[in-house]
Amino acid sequence: MMSIVKLLVLILVIYGLFRFYANFQDKIKFFITGNDKGFKFNEISMLWKLAKRIDLAEPDALYVSVPSLNRAIQEFSSQIKAADKEGDEKNQAFLTTLYNYRTKIDIDRENAKGLDSTRSLSDGQKLRIILPGKGVFTSNIISHERYIIIKLPIQKNLYMLPSEDWIEKEVNVYLWRKGDAGYVFDTTVVGAGVFGGAPVLYLAETDNLLRTQKRKSVRCECNLYAQMYFLTDDEIDFNVVENEPGFKCLLEDISEDGALIRIGGKAVNGIQLKIQFELGEKFIIMFGVSRAVEYDKKLNQSLIHFECLHLENDMRNHILSFVYNLLPSEKKEVLEALSQTEEDAKGDMPDSMVDENNDTELLATKQVNLAEANIIDLEETTEEKLANKAKEEEENVDYNADYSLNNAETAEN
Repeated sequence: MMSIVKLLVLILVIYGLFRFYANFQDKIKFFITGNDKGFKFNEISMLWKLAKRIDLAEPDALYVSVPSLNRAIQEFSSQIKAADKEGDEKNQAFLTTLYNYRTKIDIDRENAKGLDSTRSLSDGQKLRIILPGKGVFTSNIISHERYIIIKLPIQKNLYMLPSEDWIEKEVNVYLWRKGDAGYVFDTTVVGAGVFGGAPVLYLAETDNLLRTQKRKSVRCECNLYAQMYFLTDDEIDFNVVENEPGFKCLLEDISEDGALIRIGGKAVNGIQLKIQFELGEKFIIMFGVSRAVEYDKKLNQSLIHFECLHLENDMRNHILSFVYNLLPSEKKEVLEALSQTEEDAKGDMPDSMVDENNDTELLATKQVNLAEANIIDLEETTEEKLANKAKEEEENVDYNADYSLNNAETAEN
């Protein structure tokens, strides 16, 4: 009798465990995957809640899909902002973890072995082609012989330019290679003709392919004025905000781990630096060192490759938010080509992820609109250009004067 009872209990336990797994298998799988990706239990729990809040059909997409992770980051940022808890250290630490993982996804994809020649491109490969001044066109590779043979490019599904208008033109070509990454290369249209009864162009082959964002960190171009200070103390107080003016400088690109700084005079390599600037409504302080210097003798200006060694979490997250929401090009044609290439990349995703990423189209559109809005500000009239040039020359004098006064002090230190 006891054996029967034990057997029944065992059956009930197994049945209960089976029902439990059936009801929670998605969540169990999500937590196991999160643990394998290096997340802590409380972080995985928060990610699960975020996946539910943004209605992901497959929560696991957070671990592989940049658009899904972007949505989760935006949702969490909105939550803590609405609750006025942006200054909470735990919230900022979680944001840092999310941004670090997002960057890792990008870099892991880019570190995969890629193309080194256009000769490796497959027949049928879709291309997005910029003819400067004429816009973005679409084409496909038909074949390779001595040249890349492509269909006569179309724009808005129409042949907007005859073949002869392309000959001897320099073009920029963007593409998404399935299972790999995005690429860009420059080439020349060496001729036109007919292939298989259809009009075609002949492009010169090249061994100079570049991944569209090959980097150690995600970096974007900018135009931010900042104050730069030289650090000479052995112990640095990271909490001090400088109230006195420093040396005028211009940040030409920025990431969470550094910046490209333009300053007047001949800069010195290996100097400890501190830069302060405003990014939107946020005041940013970065501490680091000049790793490399490019000096332009004619302009008497230096480009400093600045490596950031200390940055507060909330400031790092603000920079990352700025970088990820600003596309890297100032030209509408390049923005359009990048946007179209991203659309091509969607064909490389699992169907379930494409369905889930219908909302990603909206996100991508918002990003392009944001970038185009920035471009409108950059499109200057001739008068504005002349005025800005005069202003830049005046500021260059300030840079040079500021930095020249400091050369002796730097040498002494």
